[in-house]
Amino acid sequence: MFGPPGHAYVYFIYGNHWCFNAVCSPSGTAEAVLLRAIEPSFGVGWMQQRRPVAKARDLTNGPAKFCAALAIDRELDHADLCDDASPIQIAENPERAQLLKQRGPIITTTRVGLSQAADWPLRFYLEGSVFVSRRAVRVAAT
Repeated sequence: MFGPPGHAYVYFIYGNHWCFNAVCSPSGTAEAVLLRAIEPSFGVGWMQQRRPVAKARDLTNGPAKFCAALAIDRELDHADLCDDASPIQIAENPERAQLLKQRGPIITTTRVGLSQAADWPLRFYLEGSVFVSRRAVRVAAT
């Protein structure tokens, strides 16, 4: 989590689950974004082989579920998320405007699943997405 930015920080939690973060700050500063869920638009069959579920929304709607479905584990720790040759990437969605129109607006809430700084407004999701892992109390716009 201490850098460099644009790289994966993958860690094991509760002795059972992997979590995936994108490092955001310069090397030496611990700051990353935990990816809690995705809305899969391709590769769903491959993900379901790794994580068979009855409802499509349960495939990737939580940080551990997301990692299990995408086979994310320690081997992807430090992967360069901006490199075309990387096994995992974060890229701009060419259909972003349409997706925001269909699933938006972007909601800001408090964090979930932790005890320290749980009241900080550092969680964001699309209001209309069924792939949100847990809904939390909305934070008023400032």
